[in-house]
Amino acid sequence: MDIAGHDRAGGGQSSRLDRELLELLNELRVVLPGVQALFAFLLIVPFNAGFGDVTGQERTFYIVALLASALACVLFITPPAFHRLRFRHHDKEQLLRIGNRCAIAGMGALAVAMTAAVYLVTEFLFGAGLGAVLTAGIAVPIAVLWWLVPIAFGPRRGGD
Repeated sequence: MDIAGHDRAGGGQSSRLDRELLELLNELRVVLPGVQALFAFLLIVPFNAGFGDVTGQERTFYIVALLASALACVLFITPPAFHRLRFRHHDKEQLLRIGNRCAIAGMGALAVAMTAAVYLVTEFLFGAGLGAVLTAGIAVPIAVLWWLVPIAFGPRRGGD
């Protein structure tokens, strides 16, 4: 053990933090390209000829989707940026706390962005009623699979 109480021989706090940090960064590597693609798509939408035909409500859903996807990008990029700027300062535990919070908040922002984007497209194509039904068809699985199922399982007893 070193002065800070880390087991340098392996299996201690330091290796656990390394493993958790690697998991977090790998998860973000999976999510980030999709978020960036959604954000990029939303950035070019107003430059299409048909955008002038959208209603005020559609513009509202567009700006919600755009800003939520931008926020999701910021939140998902924060942990790698923090890591790069602080990686030699031995504060992995703080990075994990911040990174976990940013990842969870990023998933919330992504859920809002996806739902708003789906509503924007389906409402434009099919009207408000069917657009709302089709949007619920994606909002419900997001809520159930991203939040309700993980929360329902809760912490496991007797292990990690």
